This record gives sequence, structure tokens and C-alpha cells, in this order.
Amino acid sequence: MPDQNLLRSLPSVDALLKSKRMSDLLTVYPRQTVVMWIRKVLDHARAEIASTTDSQAPPSQESLLERVNEFERIFRGSALRSVINATGIVLHTNLGRAPLGKRAIERVVSAATVTNVELNLESGRRNHRGEHSVELLRQLTDTQDAVLVNNCAAATMMVLQTFAATREVIISRGQLVEIGGGFRLPDVFRAAGVHLREVGTTNRTYVKDYETAINDQTAAIMRVHHSNYRLTGFVTEPEVAELVSIERPETVPVIDDLGSGWIGASSKADRTTDAWRAKIKEPSIKDSVAAGADLTLFSGDKLLGGPQCGIIVGKSKWIEELRKSPLMRAMRLDKLVLAALEATLEIHLEQTACSELPVWQMIARSEEEIRLNCEALRRQLEIHLPIQTVKCKSQVGGGASPDESINSYGLKIRTQKPDQFTKELRVGDPAVLARIAEDSVLLDFRTVAEDQIEELGTCIRRAASVVGK
Repeated sequence: MPDQNLLRSLPSVDALLKSKRMSDLLTVYPRQTVVMWIRKVLDHARAEIASTTDSQAPPSQESLLERVNEFERIFRGSALRSVINATGIVLHTNLGRAPLGKRAIERVVSAATVTNVELNLESGRRNHRGEHSVELLRQLTDTQDAVLVNNCAAATMMVLQTFAATREVIISRGQLVEIGGGFRLPDVFRAAGVHLREVGTTNRTYVKDYETAINDQTAAIMRVHHSNYRLTGFVTEPEVAELVSIERPETVPVIDDLGSGWIGASSKADRTTDAWRAKIKEPSIKDSVAAGADLTLFSGDKLLGGPQCGIIVGKSKWIEELRKSPLMRAMRLDKLVLAALEATLEIHLEQTACSELPVWQMIARSEEEIRLNCEALRRQLEIHLPIQTVKCKSQVGGGASPDESINSYGLKIRTQKPDQFTKELRVGDPAVLARIAEDSVLLDFRTVAEDQIEELGTCIRRAASVVGK
């Protein structure tokens, strides 16, 4: 039985609220939130007392207040804040993947007020939500039509459920991938009510495997981008054009799930295409459409460099069926995402991605430019702590070209407490996300924007003053 004297010795909620620590918290957070933290701490203290029969001193008020502050730190850490990405991962999933370009941000701010999300201002008539973005996609990818949903997983689910529920979809065994968060493609198929028809082997699948698998239960043929891994060596896999050429009923579409969102080569040479081809290889949306895929699926927040959304481009007869789906309303985009997407698509049409979209600015940035930025900050910081400019490797991330890295430069800070140093960077304002390499703190400058460098220096000095050398 718990010691009743110990339980009675615990302070009340009101008593803790009157402390200086809690008074400070009440200037930042709602009273209801602070009271909830205090009650959780007191409940935990009661449980500790009840779980032991040994004589013990009651927890001090100071220790209880420290536990409340721990709740506050965890709560604060989950709130959305601006982060300087010094990891070298361009599309960092934990950091929201693609940061928006300035034009997209301005468009979002404008759309946050009253906006004509489903109204054509010229005709005065209601139009389809996202109609302008669809027209931009037609121009950009040469597709017949498009629909927009809230992410690429939603696009996959919607396509499968609309065209293949209770029937079979043929797919190569080597493409049954697991995407972020532990979501596996077979699970998505099951949730959509679709039967998997696996063909080939993990490393080798041929056109004849698909041809042999077609039967009266076949609803679609699907190709899925490998995303976070690559098969190399003794490997064979049909291109989408080969799948399109397979003799099949007109009711059986070829679905190409590309995910990464690279539009592809433009009609004119541009730095975006050159930078990408020089550093990384990815399948393109334009190539998929040109090859004759009935439906091509991709993300808006990866290499497209826009907001999180799922985009489905393809032939009109299939797209029209998707528009009629009862899932369409549940998966549609809100006005803020549409505004950011419109601006991003315009940038691609104008072929100014490398000058306007942060993702492409980071990918196209030259090694020498990155090195000079590192050196400039190193000279400012070397009087404060042991620091040097070093070569390093960046990654595109977001499931794009996982086997390719990009040469880069970063600042390496030697410290006896790298974990504590990176934590101090992480909890600062703005937060800085770095990585630990060879027991040192490494900040990769490929993913640090030029207008963030001065602020990054301030954050490093602040962390060094707390942790020391």
C-alpha cells in the first residue's frame, strides 16, 4: 500500500503554478497546457510512490518542476520552426523535403486570404479545383490531362482503387518496395482491395513475364520506381515503352509510378537539365508520357521542388474516371498547396529552376562556390573553436538516386562532445541540423543557402559557448 504521508507531501497543482519557473512558462503557453504537464508529473510521482514499499524521501518541488520543464522541451521540439539544413541531404524527409521558392511562398501568402480556388474570374463560372495547374502540367509534360491529390501514396491508392479493385495488377517482384514510414507497396495494394500478380524474380523480369500473366482478371500493368534502393549486376527490367507495347485489352492501362518528380529535359538547354545529368540519373515524367504510359504518378515535393502533393498525368479517358472517384474530395488539395504548385510549375516552364527553386539551386551549386562559402565562415570562426574546411559527400534524398552522391564541402568542428554540440545547434533559434562524422560535427554547405550563412555562424558560436571546445 502506498505511503499516504508521501502522497500527501506532494505539492498541489496550484502550488507548482505559483513558482517562478511556471510563471515564466505561462507567459509563453496557455494555462491549460502548463496545467496538463503539471498533472502528468504529479500522476507519475504518485505512481512511483505506489510502486515501491521502500522508505523514500518525497520528490522535491525542484525535481517536479524540472520534470515539467522536460515536458515543455519535448513539446517545443515538436513545434514547426525554421531550420538551417546543414546535413547535405537536399530532400530531407524529416525537414519537409523541398523548401519552396520565393515566388511560391509569395503566392501562398496571397492565397491565404480570400482566393478564387474554384472560380474562373473571367467567365464568373465555377471551375475544377486546380484547373490552372492542370493546364500548366499539359504544357510542361505534353500530357493530355492531370489530376492532383495530397501526396504520391494517395495517387497510388486512388489509381488502384479506381481501376483495379477486386482484380489483379501485374507488377515485377523487384518493384515491391517499402516507402517512408514503413509503408509497403503490398500493403497499399491490399488496402485498395487489389490482388497482386507478381511476375519475374527480384533481379530479372522480362516482357514475356507480363504477357504470360495477363488474364481475364487483369486490371492494370504497373511499373514502380525503386526509390530508395538500386538493383545492380545481373539485372533485367523492361522499360515503360516495352510495357506499353504489350498486347492487352483496352481496359488494361499501363501505370508508371515514378515518385521522384523529375520533369525531364526541356525543349531548350538549361542549367537544370545539365546539372542533373552531370550528377544524377533519374527516370523523367516527360519520357514516361512520351513512351505512352496511360497514367504517370509523381510527387510535387521532391525533384519538382514544390509543395507536398501527388500528381497524376495521363490520357484523358483515364483521368476523367479519376475525377469522378468518390475519393477525389477526400484527397484534393487545399488552396495554399495549389498556389505553391502553380508558382513552381511556372518556374519550370520558364526554365529558371536553378535560379528560383532551392532544390535545384542546391543540386546545381558548384563545388568551388560551396568551398568559398565554407572558407569565408571558417575564417570568422577559427578564433573561437577548432574548425576546418573539408571535402564531403551530399545526397539528393527523398528516394531520388540513392546510389549517387554529389561532391561537396563542409565545415568540420572538432569537439570532445559532438552529440551535445549538435543538440545545442538543434535546439537553437533558428534550429541547425548537422551530422556527426569521425567524432566531429560536420556541416555540409551544399544545403545551406547563402542568405543563411551569417546566421549559421551565430548559431555555431552560441553552441560553442555552451558546450566549449
